Amino acid sequence: MQVPIIDLKTQYNDIKAELDRAVIKALSEGHYINGPEVKKFEEEIARYLGVKHAIALNSGTDALYLSLRACGVKAGDEVIVPAFTFFATAETVSMCGAKPVFCDIRPDTFNIDPAMLEKLVTARTRAVIPVHLYGQPADMDSIMNIARQKGLRVIEDNAQALGAEYRGKKTGSLGDAGCISFYPTKNLGAAGDGGMVVTDSDELSAEIAMLRDHGSVKKYVHTGIGVCSRLDEVQAAVLRVKLKYLEAWNLKRRKNAKLLDSMLKGVGLPYTEEHVSHVYHQYTIRHPEREKFAGFLKDNGIMTGVHYPAPLHRQEVYLKAGYRDILPEAEKACREVLCLPIHPELSSEQLNHMIITINNYRG
Repeated sequence: MQVPIIDLKTQYNDIKAELDRAVIKALSEGHYINGPEVKKFEEEIARYLGVKHAIALNSGTDALYLSLRACGVKAGDEVIVPAFTFFATAETVSMCGAKPVFCDIRPDTFNIDPAMLEKLVTARTRAVIPVHLYGQPADMDSIMNIARQKGLRVIEDNAQALGAEYRGKKTGSLGDAGCISFYPTKNLGAAGDGGMVVTDSDELSAEIAMLRDHGSVKKYVHTGIGVCSRLDEVQAAVLRVKLKYLEAWNLKRRKNAKLLDSMLKGVGLPYTEEHVSHVYHQYTIRHPEREKFAGFLKDNGIMTGVHYPAPLHRQEVYLKAGYRDILPEAEKACREVLCLPIHPELSSEQLNHMIITINNYRG
């Protein structure tokens, strides 16, 4: 039996008629950039997350980059980021000319460690980017308290956690800005790239909307140096259809995770905070013999992923820049983590095969 790490073909086939109608409608109407589908999608996401503004962009990376710029991050500034996350979280800081300052993670949640974060704040620190990794919210109470005391902006990297909740509020709505990725494999994925910034700030919303369109406030009137970062109508149409299913898909991910939690043996299981609602973009276990264990699963038809094999402060580009941090929890996680299939398209037969196979591993 084959158990894929993601199954977008099945997802498409499940809602094929709706998706096809939506795409054909968007194509036939001829408004391909920032048209009615984009505007409706922005309104729907804002309503879903309970925020005032949603600004659609062409990637989650641009969401981070433009949020940093809108928050005034510039050369000479510092931005604190977790060392264990996707490269874009730090890359976008560097793109602003600022310095990413790498923080270790909590070993249980894999999210940024607030105790270390507080110690890293200097006079040059402008912002912090907590990542809600794998779909589990970071410790936002602690992070927001530190940010308020130190005068820092908080930009949530919500790329993996759309629909997750922290004390009853959706992630992405807790800081100054929330950044979303609609990369195809995300819980809400486009048929290509896409991203968004959400915020309650009128000022940040206006600035990001200006920056996404070549620094333009109206056609041929440019008040800043921006970029070209616009979500197209076809992607917005696809995402509007899928948004209707997001809560059900996230619930299925939670049910799958609950079953795995109760049945798996011999591996380090994910930890979930009591006051959060995890959306399990990834179901990430720990194993001391990861490569051997992953090979065993592959031989039995179970595909896995490693997110991530190297911490950001050990990436070649930052080593060349002179970074020499020692962050033991991030480094240990990179040696041990393994992501198992958790997507809502998994059948009961596939789940049972995975459970039996993992529990039969003898090393």
